[in-house]
Amino acid sequence: MSNESRSTTTSGARAATAPRKVAHLTPDQRVARGKAARNETPRRSHGSWEQATNRPDPVALLEEQATSRVPELVPLRYGRMLVSPFTFYRGAALIMASDLAPTPRSGFITQICGDAHLSNFGVFASPERRLLFDINDFDETLPGPWEWDVKRLAASFEIAGRDRGFSAADRRDVVRSCVAEYRARVQLFAAARNLDVWYAHIEVDKLLEILESSVTKKQRAKAQANVAKARTRDSMQAFTKLTHEVDGQRRIVSAPPLIVPIEDLVPEGSGRDDVEAELRGLIRSYRRTLETDRRELLESFDYVHTARKVVGVGSVGTRAWILLLLGRDGQDPLFLQAKEAQESVLERFVGASRYANHGQRVVAGQRLMQAASDIFLGWQRVNGFDGEVRDYYLRQLRDWKGSADVDTMSAGVMSAYARVCGATLARAHARSGDRIAIASYLGTSDAFDRAIADFASAYADQNERDYEALVAAVRSGRLEAESGM
Repeated sequence: MSNESRSTTTSGARAATAPRKVAHLTPDQRVARGKAARNETPRRSHGSWEQATNRPDPVALLEEQATSRVPELVPLRYGRMLVSPFTFYRGAALIMASDLAPTPRSGFITQICGDAHLSNFGVFASPERRLLFDINDFDETLPGPWEWDVKRLAASFEIAGRDRGFSAADRRDVVRSCVAEYRARVQLFAAARNLDVWYAHIEVDKLLEILESSVTKKQRAKAQANVAKARTRDSMQAFTKLTHEVDGQRRIVSAPPLIVPIEDLVPEGSGRDDVEAELRGLIRSYRRTLETDRRELLESFDYVHTARKVVGVGSVGTRAWILLLLGRDGQDPLFLQAKEAQESVLERFVGASRYANHGQRVVAGQRLMQAASDIFLGWQRVNGFDGEVRDYYLRQLRDWKGSADVDTMSAGVMSAYARVCGATLARAHARSGDRIAIASYLGTSDAFDRAIADFASAYADQNERDYEALVAAVRSGRLEAESGM
């Protein structure tokens, strides 16, 4: 890979974009905007979902995405999506974005995740070494209708509840818990000062307190054990698990197709030395997108080795690399992940990103929505081995990262977890959108909650039909799927 020298690599913004004029309305004016939006888009209107007669073929949308992905990894993506309707949903962000485009919207725009399903929330370390709970995937982030994030999150709980075998009543309670908490938190943020909204965050200790009244003693102990495990997931743990010594040098282990070292992709005599030199150049160029103090920290590490690594369900097939660097000695590792950033699935429906570099789009959105972001979060544009120009964002591979075990959740635990996710999404939206207008639109009744619960149930039915379409496409030979490892 070689870094491309152009001004948008570091500045990132499209040259034609004019400075945004900000209107400072009074709180009363913002409340009036929210109430007026109810007349145009009643809250109950969000509850409907019907498949349009001209709805795109969901399998065709997946095939379209596959054209820009690593060909040998695409069957692995389909294999992972075939595990269940829930895993299918995790990989179907484009399908749902297409479905959400014609649905009712209030007209208020926030920075949205674009893929806010329940497995894209989790814990990680803040720069101050506190364990936080937040959204942790921003590949699709873009300014857009806040309702789309709420609907994708709510539907994910309905679908996960079906996967767990919960009753229809329990599933509805879970979804309504999520949306009611979102609504309540937006109301709180609407009354808060701007800086208080910006500083708001959920520390894991507080999260455990929230869960305490909803879980058994055994479940609480398991949650605490998972938190303790998350604190061990760092560069040192990855170093121990993912590397070994070869001829006196540390190298990333080979575990194809999930992990493939650079030398297996670029054999000796095929320009491997040039590739290694280019990777060092990539790191030097990427450091310019970091804060000045973090540039100094990164400079104290030396590049050692690289491998391609397969990532989560929705991103399988996009190019992702793990880069091993060493600091003061051979026991001072830093693992970075460089993940390809393609066009957001939302862009064809809400307009192009203001950033020419999709890596910067992801980083800007993540910094705007997260309470705290990785100290090594940055971006770069490079030429791939095939000569194609691609955008990437970089961050630490692991930094106290952990996620909820959805496969073992009881209905009560999932309901409590749904509340936490709803609260987290509300905080993320409040940082960029008109929280007062949105709170006014939502109101204090449960009208919106009930509507979203209706939508989630109807859309879960649609998701099951789409899942069966994928199953049929694989059975017919239209698509090839592999289970992987």
